[in-house]
Amino acid sequence: MDEYGGHWITTYTGRKFHFLDPQLDEIDIVDIAHALSLTCRFGGQCKQFYSVAEHSIRMAEIVLDEYKLFALLHDASEAYLPDLPRPEKAVLPQFKEMERDILVAIWDKFMPSGYPWLGSGVVIKEADNILLATEARDLMPNTDDWAKLPEPLPDVIVPYPCRMAEEEFLNCFDKLGGIS
Repeated sequence: MDEYGGHWITTYTGRKFHFLDPQLDEIDIVDIAHALSLTCRFGGQCKQFYSVAEHSIRMAEIVLDEYKLFALLHDASEAYLPDLPRPEKAVLPQFKEMERDILVAIWDKFMPSGYPWLGSGVVIKEADNILLATEARDLMPNTDDWAKLPEPLPDVIVPYPCRMAEEEFLNCFDKLGGIS
């Protein structure tokens, strides 16, 4: 057992990631891109496979330039934790806290200093809801009982293959100037 009590997972690049006490040197953008490309949105309950990596790329595409990197990384904690649908997360406060701690560590590692944090959360939530409406229309079998969502985007989502989602996530990260 190690100093963190054995609470770790092995990542794609072979690192140990301590999910209860995330360390910056354990976080790798390759691990994040790979894991998110293999993680299906909506707990896998959609009509076809649609990755969290692709969702993140699409988020970065619909926000203003100054929020693009934040949007790309907004679900990056799901590389190390399962992607739980919103209703499940809402009743699991310890999970939400662990997810937040991991996300803050990811932001600390990859976000440039001087990032415009003020207002970022509101921008991301609005974009996430617009994309959720689009995903619901294109990927989910029945969303009649869902809470009211904004108008979806006009383009229909045709999901990427996993490998393409991984590569596009890494390309997007590089283009946006994320710190590796």
